[in-house]
Amino acid sequence: MRFSLKADDLTRGLKSAEGDVARSVTAAMRRAAEGMKGDLRADVLDAGLGQRLANTWRGRTFPENGASIEAAAFVWSKAPNIVDAFDRGVTIRSNRGFWLAIPTPAAGKMGLTSTGARKRIMPGGWERRTGMRLRFVYRRGAPSLLVADNARLTKRGLARANTGRSRGGATYTRLAGRSTVVVFILVSQVTLRRRLDIDGIAQRWAARVGPLLVQNWR
Repeated sequence: MRFSLKADDLTRGLKSAEGDVARSVTAAMRRAAEGMKGDLRADVLDAGLGQRLANTWRGRTFPENGASIEAAAFVWSKAPNIVDAFDRGVTIRSNRGFWLAIPTPAAGKMGLTSTGARKRIMPGGWERRTGMRLRFVYRRGAPSLLVADNARLTKRGLARANTGRSRGGATYTRLAGRSTVVVFILVSQVTLRRRLDIDGIAQRWAARVGPLLVQNWR
């Protein structure tokens, strides 16, 4: 039996096969990117690190539109330093060689910069926000403290000056509820235990690319 194949038929066949391969590769990479991103977000939540950090994981496939035999996927975090710290387990020290100030719930979350802008809470920012001064308390064999004297706790558990105003506008110190409140705990360093497994998740999804190519083949 004799067969013949024209050049035009061969060209069309090759283009059709190339298109099938490109669509298969691109679809597989998109599924891998979405799956890996989902697993990385779940890993953060399982570690108890919160939805906000989990949502920093993003994924993108190239090309973004259309299909390509050389399609590639890229998964990354918008908070790489934090993610890396919990992935490796690191020891954090002050870059100035002093103390690390760990805020207590009484400190709140936001402070003020010297220009009045809101910023993540730090001792100086807390003093500017509240108008109160912090006092250093050294403790031998235990973490030292920064405390606020003549303070009270609000219903939200935040430290505030234990003062009030008279009808004439004069400020006075309240007698009831006055206490010394621990606002920051001072430590020389903090060691974070490893709580994420980024490399393990990446390796698992790399191994799934082959099966995904087969599943997406038409």
